[in-house]
Amino acid sequence: MKDAVDRLTPMGVMVLALLREADMHPYEMVRLLRLRHDDRLLTITNGTLYHTVARLQRAELIDEVGTDRDGNRPERTTYTLTDAGRDAVVAWVQRELPRVDRPAEFRVALAESHNLERAVTITLLRARRTALVDEHVLHRDGLVKARDKGVPAQVIVEVERQEALLDAELRWLDLLLARLEAESIPWGPSAFTNSDRYLAQRKAAQQ
Repeated sequence: MKDAVDRLTPMGVMVLALLREADMHPYEMVRLLRLRHDDRLLTITNGTLYHTVARLQRAELIDEVGTDRDGNRPERTTYTLTDAGRDAVVAWVQRELPRVDRPAEFRVALAESHNLERAVTITLLRARRTALVDEHVLHRDGLVKARDKGVPAQVIVEVERQEALLDAELRWLDLLLARLEAESIPWGPSAFTNSDRYLAQRKAAQQ
């Protein structure tokens, strides 16, 4: 399992997460990712996604469940998530959610964190908060020392930015943790509902 998780790319995680919702073919995956504006998180191209699907199948994280043809369109192969694939996406999100040294991976992990149970998500985000506090203190104290030593302002603008970003993320994270702990938002794999918006997205992606 560890090797499978280590080999997963952010795109691979998002494909596995899609297949947790329902079986689908790669064309539908691409359309659905774009409809949900997941191209904010990573570059989505047909070639990259089809290559990712092939890799996931070779790793036995997904499997074919059939092919279909609609009119003159090419055959489309539909894929399903294997038990190993289901475990892998959860393990990847659990690994990346508390880390503060991989911002791109964290964004994908956060986007897919609803695949974890509420208590697990809270625990992982609290671990992240501890790491963020340490990083924030390091940058804040470093700025104080630099200014006391007369370091030119233009030399430390990047440090100032990072300190401000860390402060903002801590405030945002505290709000999210409060919402999760108060159970004011639905959470977890079983909390996902087939809303009208979701069903409309799936229908549009299948066309």
